[in-house]
Amino acid sequence: MSDFVRDTVDRLKSFWDGFSDRFTSPFRRDTDATQDEPTDKLRLIGGAVAAFAALLLVYYPVGMALYHTIDDDVTLQPAPQYTVQGGSRAIAMAVTLIHQQAEYWAPNKPFWMPASALDNMPNYQSGMIYSLSRFAVELGDYLGRVRGSSSIDPNLDLAAGLLKYDPTTWYWGQGNILPMPTAESRYLQAADALMRYNSAVGSGQSTYDRRSDNLIAFLDRVAADLGSASAYLDAQVSKAGGGYFDRQADDVFYNVKGRLFGYHMILRELGTDFEAVIAQKQATGIWNNMLESLRKASVMDPLIVANGSPGGLFVPSHLSELGFDLLRARAQIREATDSLQK
Repeated sequence: MSDFVRDTVDRLKSFWDGFSDRFTSPFRRDTDATQDEPTDKLRLIGGAVAAFAALLLVYYPVGMALYHTIDDDVTLQPAPQYTVQGGSRAIAMAVTLIHQQAEYWAPNKPFWMPASALDNMPNYQSGMIYSLSRFAVELGDYLGRVRGSSSIDPNLDLAAGLLKYDPTTWYWGQGNILPMPTAESRYLQAADALMRYNSAVGSGQSTYDRRSDNLIAFLDRVAADLGSASAYLDAQVSKAGGGYFDRQADDVFYNVKGRLFGYHMILRELGTDFEAVIAQKQATGIWNNMLESLRKASVMDPLIVANGSPGGLFVPSHLSELGFDLLRARAQIREATDSLQK
């Protein structure tokens, strides 16, 4: 074979080999690549886990910070759109609070929402809605009837039932297959029922009996519930020693604080509804003292709730401080009922 032919054959082989390598290399796995594949997979998985962890570190803390709200503004007034001429300001306040809290209801949020990791705010809201439910019950049993002999107003009966709805209820998660109404949707329905009743009161079609014995009946219920709340506080105080590391102390603290705030706001407006009765019984001073004690308890907001030993030197007992104002308010409620009975 001549040099020319041999050179031509070599060139053709070289061209074919180069073309073959370029065409088949994407589909070929060499020994080194096979050996490196587990390492590459581990790196890929590790990167994905790190990215997910970084997302969680941003998603939950930032989301919790944005959602967390303790609305304890004791200067809040009934919203104008819920105030009825000739109606009850206490009911208008209850409706205002329900709408305010339902807008960002936290106790029922599922685990993938940042609010699910909160605990102070959900306990505060649950405590507040409990106090509003007690008010709705007393409206139906006493304030909304003529000396207790007439039938219960259907709107008040509906509202009282709806406000007892479990605050942790979401669409699913209670063993139900079909979706359920959320807690906040039920509370908003209760607010609508209260508004219908209050509008009927304003137009003279329903009864809102501003008598001293009706007010006394409600005060007795509040005093009894505050007694229950004080026992709730005391049970946690008896476990003192956890100090700043007691993970249950803040739950108890904010639940009771929510109750006290709700009662403060309702009683403040009831003082306006029953202003003439309170003045007639010369109970205005006692009533204002009671509201002040409730106000002080309502605005307590320590940076970190501590369950130190009562009288401890270095670690405070915020539960005991809250309990002191609670018991003081309870005693003043009893004084108010005594004055109203005279």
